[in-house]
Amino acid sequence: MSNVYFASARIKKWKYDDSIPGKLERLLNEIDLGKYLEPEEWVAVKTHFGSEGAHRIVRPVFLRKVVEALKGIGAKPFVTDTVRIKGLDYLEVANQNGINHLSCGAPVVLADGLYGRDNIMVKAGEILGEIAVASLIYDVPAMVVCSHVKGHINAGYGGAIKNVAMGGVSSGHRHLGWKYGRGAMHTIGEGKLVWDQEKCELCYQCEEICPLDAITFEDDKLIWDGDECWRCGRCVRVCQLEAVSLPCDDERFMRSLSEAAKAVLSTFKPNKVIYINFLTEIQPECDCMPAADVPVIQDQGILISDDIVSIEQASIDILLKAHPLPASMAQESDITPGEDILLKLHHRPYMLQVEEAERLGIGSRRYELVEI
Repeated sequence: MSNVYFASARIKKWKYDDSIPGKLERLLNEIDLGKYLEPEEWVAVKTHFGSEGAHRIVRPVFLRKVVEALKGIGAKPFVTDTVRIKGLDYLEVANQNGINHLSCGAPVVLADGLYGRDNIMVKAGEILGEIAVASLIYDVPAMVVCSHVKGHINAGYGGAIKNVAMGGVSSGHRHLGWKYGRGAMHTIGEGKLVWDQEKCELCYQCEEICPLDAITFEDDKLIWDGDECWRCGRCVRVCQLEAVSLPCDDERFMRSLSEAAKAVLSTFKPNKVIYINFLTEIQPECDCMPAADVPVIQDQGILISDDIVSIEQASIDILLKAHPLPASMAQESDITPGEDILLKLHHRPYMLQVEEAERLGIGSRRYELVEI
């Protein structure tokens, strides 16, 4: 059974020690980073840079507290993520969202290079076979995974497993293509995009959001470059008329997330990865979207653990006790107190990713919650 340390978002005393940054400092002291990390050791602080318009990410003030704690034991941290849109554009987005060397106190770099092609093939299990792990994450000896917990249209719930799986893997391999990157998790077989011309109102939002210009329109007809596309599904998510679609299989997707997470974590020696889940600004959708809706659940707090499965189970258990927020997508969906908010919003069996991760041996769903 693993310990999961928890600090509530509620502030009951008007002093710094009871602030969220102050509580994060206490959590980092509680887990004792020196047990896991060595002086002079390079440490990746893995987070999500967000998108232009999507600002509800792990705030830079929290990343800086993590960086300062790592520096306090003599480690050498850097903040990182993998390419989700074109690399230079993604670094600009990070800067717009406040993630830069000045704000975080450490270099901000892309784990798989500006083109998203710097990766190493790693064995990944019966579904994925092999997966392209970002070379910087493959090489670095230690990592602190800072995950913004939220909903997700495909995963249902997005936390540490999704952050490690999707965020630790490149969009595709330099020579083998999207089938060995994130696209291998997102789609089945060839994963061909389907366009329903009768439903399409030619708003061109799918073309605008594509990070690789794989969608164009000629004579009011959609042209899709299947070789270039990395199957991220952003086009499907923004089409409210369901005019574009990609095949999906919920069970396969959840299990492949866990396989990819295990593949990424297999590149580290035991006890070299720490997880911090931020249950704040819990919006209904992923941080990779071009906008951020209002939160559907009130801020709950921050958790830290050395067990990825335990921290996910603890996070979900806390969310299951929370009430839906008014004037949010949860209220619009007529979700009532006591219901599983994220499940009702997205209808995805998100617990499968946690159960599969336990089955694969990367952690335990049994935990003890230690509140500070």
